[in-house]
Amino acid sequence: MVAFLEKSTGSAGFHQIIDFLNQSHICYALTKKPEVCVSFIKQFWRSAEASTDDNGEVKINATIDGHSLSITEGSLRRHLKLADQDGITSIPTTEIFEQLALMGYHDSDKLTFQKGAFSPQWRFLIHNILHCLSPKKTAWEQFSINIAAAVICLATNRKFNFYRMIFDHMLSNISSPHKFLMYPRFVQLCLDMQRHKLQQNTRVHSVPSLTMKVFSNMKRIIKGFSGQEVALFPNMLAVTTTARSSPSTDYLTP
Repeated sequence: MVAFLEKSTGSAGFHQIIDFLNQSHICYALTKKPEVCVSFIKQFWRSAEASTDDNGEVKINATIDGHSLSITEGSLRRHLKLADQDGITSIPTTEIFEQLALMGYHDSDKLTFQKGAFSPQWRFLIHNILHCLSPKKTAWEQFSINIAAAVICLATNRKFNFYRMIFDHMLSNISSPHKFLMYPRFVQLCLDMQRHKLQQNTRVHSVPSLTMKVFSNMKRIIKGFSGQEVALFPNMLAVTTTARSSPSTDYLTP
């Protein structure tokens, strides 16, 4: 899905996290809405195979309309405008529990976490990452330890390697017995850079977007939520202050 990061009706109480995400290095990946061609995505995943070239670079190769196309970590990073090639991919489990506790989460017995146990602004952050960047297709109220690491890195001003997470899940999808049409937005963005090889496709998938209703959904009292509002971290608020004084469009460029 595509994130809804506008200050509109019902968004009171979420302006800090909206500013934070609009200034983040993942904003383009959250909000870019390409015209997704159904045939291209189906052909891509039906024919996708992984290979490693002589330089050790892993590629996902596919055949679409009789043409060979490929996606690499580097192309994915460029097309999603993710300047996180030097980012980390994991953090210690003990630190994950510590940081989640600072966000107001106190159920530390499991490595699957409940989105509804967080206060609204934190829930909004997690919700956007789950729906727009994760490989999930079910169980949207839960998130895994790798998504927890991504959220924590964003919140503590550390770079998380999102494109590596995305690419690794794409590789896993190739050999999965439950393969599905994963990441259609991101696949389409990479294919668009090789569009000269492809014929015009008439059947277009309308990429769903989160709407302003997301704010009322994030305010709902859910079982497991203590009802206590937990503030964003100070460094996140510093970013939102900058956003109000001098808006940046670095990650909003088409």
